Amino acid sequence: MAKKEVRDLLRAQVRDGRFRMADVDPDSHPGLKGGKSRAQRDIEKNQDVLFNWHERLYAEHKRSLLVVLQGMDTSGKDGTVTHVVRNFNPQGVLITPFKAPTPQEKRHGFLWRIRRRLPAAGDIGVFNRSHYEDVLIARVHALAPPGVLERRYGQINNFEKQLVQSGTRIVKLCLHISYAEQRKRLIDRLENPDKHWKFSEHDIDERAYWDDYMSAYGLAITQCSTKWAPWYVIPANDKVYRNWAVTMILLETLQEMSPQYPHPRLDIPGLMKRLKA
Repeated sequence: MAKKEVRDLLRAQVRDGRFRMADVDPDSHPGLKGGKSRAQRDIEKNQDVLFNWHERLYAEHKRSLLVVLQGMDTSGKDGTVTHVVRNFNPQGVLITPFKAPTPQEKRHGFLWRIRRRLPAAGDIGVFNRSHYEDVLIARVHALAPPGVLERRYGQINNFEKQLVQSGTRIVKLCLHISYAEQRKRLIDRLENPDKHWKFSEHDIDERAYWDDYMSAYGLAITQCSTKWAPWYVIPANDKVYRNWAVTMILLETLQEMSPQYPHPRLDIPGLMKRLKA
């Protein structure tokens, strides 16, 4: 029996017509055997491998990769960018942290600002938060009418399908932490003066809506985990496991894409002669 990929283990499973965040244990370590030391070895071993795959993608210059990061405050989106995405060539990486929409962005459809930050051929795009905010925070805080929110799921699916058909592979990662773990990380930010800049009282306010967010995430993943753009839910209480899981998912995805170096026809003898002249 073939060994299951990490993608198979972490792909969101819809049961009885619904995905529930409560079905994923944020302390679990699916697919990892050997503990943190093994995870760290795998991460280090694959740094050059990921860089090489990105170089091939960049050289091939036909397709792109879009990584979508979602999760509650303190779930590790910034940490994932720091520890995992640094394995790629920075010249070919476009990182976009999506904040609250600006007045200009509000004058357009919710996907307008997303389209403006899509990766070009050969590049890897990383969304730190994304178009899913428009069915997450928008649902929790009733920022749009129910009918509009329901239509957005279909719009997202069509948008992502078009992206895939045009040559962009999409990897959607939901970093899942527990309510208690978030409290621990917020306290750490308060106790460490060097982390005060990360702290926002707004994060405490949002904790009051935790169950509503879990429901909104479950609904978004149910509606938008498709064959062409599935959701992967990463147990993220353990930061080392989180980095390992994301590393393995990106590695498996790039291996499956298998970008190849182009081989243009060159007059090698003639060019060598010119260089040596």
